[in-house]
Amino acid sequence: MGYKSLADCVADLEKHGHLIRIKEEVDPYLEMAAIHLRVYEQNGPALLFENVKGSKFPAVSNLFGTLERSKFMFRDSLPKVEQLVNLRSDPVKALKNPLKLPGIALTALTALPLKQTFKSVFSKTTIGALPQIVNWPMDGGPFITMPQVYTEDVDKPGILNANLGMYRIQLAGNDYELNKEIGLHYQIHRGIGVHQSKANAKGQPLKVSIFVGGPPSHPLAAVMPLPEGLSEMTFAGALGNRRFRYFYDEEGFCLSADADFVITGTVYPQENKPEGPFGDHLGYYSLTHPFPLMKVHNVYHRKDAIWSFTVVGRPPQEDTSFGALIHEIAGSALPKEIHGLKEVNAVDAAGVHPLLFAIGSERYTPYLNERRPQEILTIANHILGKNQLSLAKYLFIAAREDDEHLDTHDLSGFMQHVLSRMDFRTDLHFHTHTTIDTLDYSGDGLNSGSKVVFAAAGAQKRVLTNELPEGFHLPEPFNNYHMAIPGVLVIGAHSYVDAAHAEQEMVLLNKDLKDQQLTGLGLIVVCDDPKFTAATINNLVWVTFTRSNPASDIHGIGSFISNKHWGCTGPVIIDARKKPHHAPELIKDEAVERHIDRLGLEGASLKGVI
Repeated sequence: MGYKSLADCVADLEKHGHLIRIKEEVDPYLEMAAIHLRVYEQNGPALLFENVKGSKFPAVSNLFGTLERSKFMFRDSLPKVEQLVNLRSDPVKALKNPLKLPGIALTALTALPLKQTFKSVFSKTTIGALPQIVNWPMDGGPFITMPQVYTEDVDKPGILNANLGMYRIQLAGNDYELNKEIGLHYQIHRGIGVHQSKANAKGQPLKVSIFVGGPPSHPLAAVMPLPEGLSEMTFAGALGNRRFRYFYDEEGFCLSADADFVITGTVYPQENKPEGPFGDHLGYYSLTHPFPLMKVHNVYHRKDAIWSFTVVGRPPQEDTSFGALIHEIAGSALPKEIHGLKEVNAVDAAGVHPLLFAIGSERYTPYLNERRPQEILTIANHILGKNQLSLAKYLFIAAREDDEHLDTHDLSGFMQHVLSRMDFRTDLHFHTHTTIDTLDYSGDGLNSGSKVVFAAAGAQKRVLTNELPEGFHLPEPFNNYHMAIPGVLVIGAHSYVDAAHAEQEMVLLNKDLKDQQLTGLGLIVVCDDPKFTAATINNLVWVTFTRSNPASDIHGIGSFISNKHWGCTGPVIIDARKKPHHAPELIKDEAVERHIDRLGLEGASLKGVI
């Protein structure tokens, strides 16, 4: 469609029934987020909040709330963009099929960023005049949740070597001086970190421009995992059928000419302030930690500016649809970069980074009758060293040769496939004292924890069942239990005390279960609420893999260490109870929930939607 602005996109969505206006005054403190969540849960439309308390600017959310709506916004450009991304990861394809890809070179050429000279589209405002949206009760203040953070390489300045990423921005609260300072939070392995490191080494401040709004191709480009050499700005131009337009202000900051808002500022070496807490995509709060302090220079806005935001929380959320669209565009690119990899799924229901499911080829010893994990272990190491995938804690990987129909998005079926074929004595492989997601508090420090690979190849070794053996029993302090899926037993226990106490509990459990016939079990999950955990596959993977650190929380019946390799005769046990150092989970404010019911009444904006 080539949207020229966010307002252009909003008008198109409204025209085709994909957007509803909320005319009532709404409070940016908790209420706007609660409305968004309620509508998202109903697979509802995008929302334009026309009357935001305390701000003159309207706000829009849930633009990407469904895959259908996301694909609608890019209905004219998706096919060629998919070809462009695939071509970057497989350039030989163009040589083999030059006549089938006639428009690719033109797409890339016409998508190059376009520098402009005019600057009259923007007026100036302040941080305090922006919608001060707070999503969750314990959040440290208002945040920008749909930012496009732009930085340039001090050694190679210019837009084609720049980085555009989506890193959360705290606008107020904590120790920030209102209108003069904001917080910049980014996780490790991010492009902006490279730019800040280079600036720090030279003792220079890093110039940062934060874009909000603009055509929907711009925020999508900021989260897109792109092939090496394809810039976010070029991708935004290709996806949006409109070149990324930019210019520099009098202070030398880059401004996106199509953005609705631009905040410019500088980050000085080693200048940090506390940022957070913030309700994050794992379903918990990320806590208060020192992160880079950005000193605000200017806040620009368009005449018809619309503030764009989303709500982050336990999946599924709007960023789930972001992920689905990314998979549509680039799902086939990663397997081409890792030889032998057929499929990988960062499991959204488990918070994305904690859990990966993958399928690879196992062809190392085709002359032997019995297959075991070999090539897929090499593939696993590639995966755990690849960009954001390197932040994963758990990787379940299986061989395509064992089941041609295996699907990493069938969470229950895939877990059962792996657990039924693993040899628990040899097929668990740990990485200890390594990096994990900044937002994951299950480890032993910020960014610090462990990883484990569950590898499965070869014939089925056990038949998983929902039936427990006759006379099955558990020792104290373990109480009620539920079967979650075939082969996975969830059991309740007293609240977690400390590592030493947990080790004693696992010794008791091992002693009681080692002589019982548990061949139909592959995994036992110890948790605080077994009924909740076993109720759905989404609950199972969320509790199990967000509340455990592999090295400290994996145990097993008949466990042993041989030549520094840990194994067990099985089943494996994961202690997924809440630990004292874990972050609190996200809980809605019931008073706010009751208050927004008014919008669903007769004559109100969301009648029939909520």
